[in-house]
Amino acid sequence: MLIGELSRRTGVSARSLRYYEAQGLLEAGRGANGYRAYDEGAVLSVAKIRALLRAGLSTEVIREVLPCARGEQPGFDWCAELREILAGELAVMNGQIDALRASRGALVGLLREG
Repeated sequence: MLIGELSRRTGVSARSLRYYEAQGLLEAGRGANGYRAYDEGAVLSVAKIRALLRAGLSTEVIREVLPCARGEQPGFDWCAELREILAGELAVMNGQIDALRASRGALVGLLREG
C-alpha cells in the first residue's frame, strides 16, 4: 500500500510515517516509480509505535523494544534486557515527575506570598 493509504488506515500523517521510517521504526519498500510501498504488517507496526509513544517512550527506546512488542496495545515477548530498558525509562519519568512536583511547590509558594 502507498503512504496515503497507510495514513488513512492508521490516522497517522504521512509526515509522521516518513519520520518513523527515518528513525528506523517502520520499513517501506520502493516501487519502480520510487514511491514508498508498505505491506499489511505496517498497519499493526504503526499502532504499536503510537501506543509506545503514548507511553512516553522516545523513538530511540521504541527502536530497541519494538521487536519485542506484539499486538496493537503492545504486550511484550520479554526478550533480553527489555524489562531493564523499560524500568530505566520509568525511573527517568519518576525523576521528571519529582522535579515537576518540586517546581510546582515552589510556584505555589510564590503565589501564596503575593
